[in-house]
Amino acid sequence: MEEKIIAAGFGGQGALSIGQFIAYSALEENLEVTWLPSYGPEMRGGTANCSVVVSDKPVASPIIATPDCLIAMNKPSLAKFVNDVKPGGLIIVNSSLIEDKVEREDVRVAYVDANAIALKAGNVRTANIVILGAYIKLSGLLPHDTVYNTIDKIFAKKPKVIPVNKQAFELGYAIEI
Repeated sequence: MEEKIIAAGFGGQGALSIGQFIAYSALEENLEVTWLPSYGPEMRGGTANCSVVVSDKPVASPIIATPDCLIAMNKPSLAKFVNDVKPGGLIIVNSSLIEDKVEREDVRVAYVDANAIALKAGNVRTANIVILGAYIKLSGLLPHDTVYNTIDKIFAKKPKVIPVNKQAFELGYAIEI
């Protein structure tokens, strides 16, 4: 088993954090992981993406040419990576910010109104966690409870944000495509 994921968006949207959640959760499952961030000098507002490889065998390279999944938080990210996703792969689109439809017919596409769902959870800044929940549900890569419990660990120093992030994760996980 090997899953290659690219999560991309503007700096500050939490694309790199999505990758970290997946990586930390995979480690909890005793899987092999690489997480490789890439971002412009602007950070917040600039483009940012990360490559995550999760495998049951040692990972040969963190570089991903053909991802199994693309998580696109903004339009430029979708445009940049949409054609790289392998046939049969998964593309998750933050439809709150991306009106375009994926024209490829050889991939599964999930349109997630992440910002609106995050507002229902109580904080628009949890849109990335909504997307994370949707990814975990649609990919089946990791157990729900492992990722859910990773929220506690990652936000241990900010306990006040744990409930809203857990709610955002659950709302994302509940999405039916």
